[in-house]
Amino acid sequence: MKYLVLLLSSGLPNFLWAAGGFLIVLTVLVFVHELGHYLVARRNGVRIETFSIGFGPELFGWWDRAGTRWKFSAIPLGGYVKMFGDSDATSTLPTAGLAELSAAERAVSFPGKRLGQRAAIVAGGPLANFAFAIVVLALLFMTYGQPFTPAKVGEVMSGSAAEAGGIRAGDTVVRIDGQAIERFEDILQVVQPSPNVPLTIVVSRDGKLVTLHVTPRLVTETDRLGRHQVGRLGIRVGAIQYVRRNPASAVVRSVEETWNLSATTLKGVWQMVIGRRSADELGGPLLIAQVSGQAMQLGIGPLLWWIAVLSVNLGLINLFPVPVLDGGHLLFYAAEAIRGKPLGERAQEFGFRVGLALVLTLMVFATWNDLVRW
Repeated sequence: MKYLVLLLSSGLPNFLWAAGGFLIVLTVLVFVHELGHYLVARRNGVRIETFSIGFGPELFGWWDRAGTRWKFSAIPLGGYVKMFGDSDATSTLPTAGLAELSAAERAVSFPGKRLGQRAAIVAGGPLANFAFAIVVLALLFMTYGQPFTPAKVGEVMSGSAAEAGGIRAGDTVVRIDGQAIERFEDILQVVQPSPNVPLTIVVSRDGKLVTLHVTPRLVTETDRLGRHQVGRLGIRVGAIQYVRRNPASAVVRSVEETWNLSATTLKGVWQMVIGRRSADELGGPLLIAQVSGQAMQLGIGPLLWWIAVLSVNLGLINLFPVPVLDGGHLLFYAAEAIRGKPLGERAQEFGFRVGLALVLTLMVFATWNDLVRW
């Protein structure tokens, strides 16, 4: 009840924005993910029985000419593609009566496909999320422009890590730990996930390259995503600039940005695993809803950027080797490739239960973090 009172007191309009933003963003991302599975499955001759956005009772839907039921369901927290021959919507275990199918039925069933085909179908969902993020970012870079602030130091804060490491105003950062730096945003991508980690920074100063050794300070910041512990050098640059890209450049830059988002996310997760970052930074559905609502209020540009970021995260999460996720299926297929035959039904069922427990535990923990933030 306390959280309900807090929710209502925060303002009904904000709640409506959050709810609307959440439904729009999640529906788009789930559709893209499941469409990836669907298209690869159809390409490999698998009959699709159901394409659902959401779980639970059907709200409305329709049949297509191929015999697929497209529908929206009551619980908008995901979706699934049910393929012919699956025992359930998760494709966790093969149908018990698969051997009883006719040759024609087996040919259009998911379990009846070759190992490589099944792996491609499973990987189609996460890959669709990465491809979608690239397309969205390319469109943003062509229309709104890409954030591109020159990596020239305008000011060094007194007592900062930058001052201690010898960085001066007027320096242009060229490389950090061997990674080429073109813009100030590149500096942030390297420094923020590296608090208390010594970095080798090469700067251009008076036409010469100077190598410096700087350790970013650990700083706790609070923003709309909650409290974060990040690395900070203590330098300032000019106002953020935006550069519009031509179509070819926009695609190249969007691929680079998608790669950087993926690498930064994985680095952050690893830091949580080894204890260098607090797991309190994890966010769940309430945080996604809150930021989605804020992005909608800010306009189409911020909303598309947020959708691209979430699409990358959804693709990465689904590739984690946890049963019930796509990565778990791929792990089972890797074991099948090594053994020359599928894992036993009991082993798969045990893995499914462990994976489900892990996912549910993580969801509960992330939701608790959301409530604490609220």
